Amino acid sequence: MKDKNNIQPKMSREEYLYHNTEVLLKKYRDVVWSIEVSAMQAQISFELEMDCALEEFLEMSYAAGADLSGTQIQEQMRTLERNKKMLKIIDAAVEMLRKKQGDGEEYYWIIYYTYLSDKPCKRIEDIIQRVGEKTEPMAWKTYFSRRKKAIETLSGILWGFTSKDCLPILKEFV
Repeated sequence: MKDKNNIQPKMSREEYLYHNTEVLLKKYRDVVWSIEVSAMQAQISFELEMDCALEEFLEMSYAAGADLSGTQIQEQMRTLERNKKMLKIIDAAVEMLRKKQGDGEEYYWIIYYTYLSDKPCKRIEDIIQRVGEKTEPMAWKTYFSRRKKAIETLSGILWGFTSKDCLPILKEFV
């Protein structure tokens, strides 16, 4: 939000981390889709060019001691691996939230249906209904406040805390 002098006020650390986590979650499905498409495209183009499956080629290359350093194949594989690792970090953080936090089960389903499920819900009512089927029914206002709290808690898992920020959160985990 800009003030009357058209200057962007500085975000607090918590607002910044919350924003980063929410942006990351909003991009999750796009990254999953991108990885799937990239892997498929790499596989198809490789098979057309080399007339064998990528996995077969890599196994034969490693067995023969071939050095693929600096090749396009290595770069594609490295990019796919990096993206997969990023998703694993997010998935692990969401699982930790689910298992270790007092309201973790509810937070998990809120985050899952809002950002992570294969097919996004088209309406907030659908998300609220699905979360209610997994936990307990909730109102709109409850959904929005708990979604905010779920993202804040996930932010702490993903990005860490300052020691000052840890005390109230640690009480919730214990």
